Amino acid sequence: MLNIEPVSTVRARWGEGAIWWKNALYYVDIEGHQVHRYDPASGEERSWNVGQRVGTVVPRDGGGLVIAGDHGLLFLDEETGELSPIADPEPDKPDNRFNDGKCSPDGRFFAGTISLVKKTGDAKLYRLDPDLTLHEAFGPVTNSNGIVWSADGKTVYYIDTPRREILAFDYDGGHLRNLRSVVSTEAIDASPDGMTIDSDDRLWVAFCHGGCVACYDPATGEEVRRVEIPALETTSCAFGGPGLADLYVTTGVHAKVQEEHGGRLFVVRGLGVKGVEANAFAG
Repeated sequence: MLNIEPVSTVRARWGEGAIWWKNALYYVDIEGHQVHRYDPASGEERSWNVGQRVGTVVPRDGGGLVIAGDHGLLFLDEETGELSPIADPEPDKPDNRFNDGKCSPDGRFFAGTISLVKKTGDAKLYRLDPDLTLHEAFGPVTNSNGIVWSADGKTVYYIDTPRREILAFDYDGGHLRNLRSVVSTEAIDASPDGMTIDSDDRLWVAFCHGGCVACYDPATGEEVRRVEIPALETTSCAFGGPGLADLYVTTGVHAKVQEEHGGRLFVVRGLGVKGVEANAFAG
């Protein structure tokens, strides 16, 4: 039996970027300029104000975090809260900022930008290598969103939200090749947003404005399951908890609809599936 409940005291203006790391759920509040850490065992919540809109957060092998936001990519020291700039590829585009991103199995950080004025093709997906060099990985895009790797590390799945589909590439040493479309999300009248993957290589996609997370089989393109979330602005998801069997879901506050739990972090238990371990940045 499914159990869906809000678990945080934090109410994010726009939660995003969920990732499970070292027994805790990290996520961001884009508009609140916050990185959050939730420990379900103790209930402890920690927050860091990063002074800018922040689209995603990932762990770093050597400790600490990497974030992507208004002013490019930065290291975040969890102990001091200190930020150290790495690179900003679009300083000349004030209407763009970094959005979603994750690390590949070989330790590279992929993060993409979004055109806040919805200028088609004005954004890109970037790759940060462990030597801290930044490269364009794919483009043009408009709203770079969910990205995950298959269990064998040979396929990467990716969402450019306005396309309303899930793209796939062959992955090799940081390079994305053989672009194809594997899933259409047109059946859900909402925007495909953050994405995670389970141990059976099925894709779980949060639907912004749609109040749900849908599971797809990329081998067939079929939707195999849908979980309704009691918040319309459902933004990202990540498996965590014991055995990676719980699905954590971030949400945002709807601009017009008053909701009891909009902006809260939710946990879904009883799905009967498990996630896979997150990857850290190797630099």
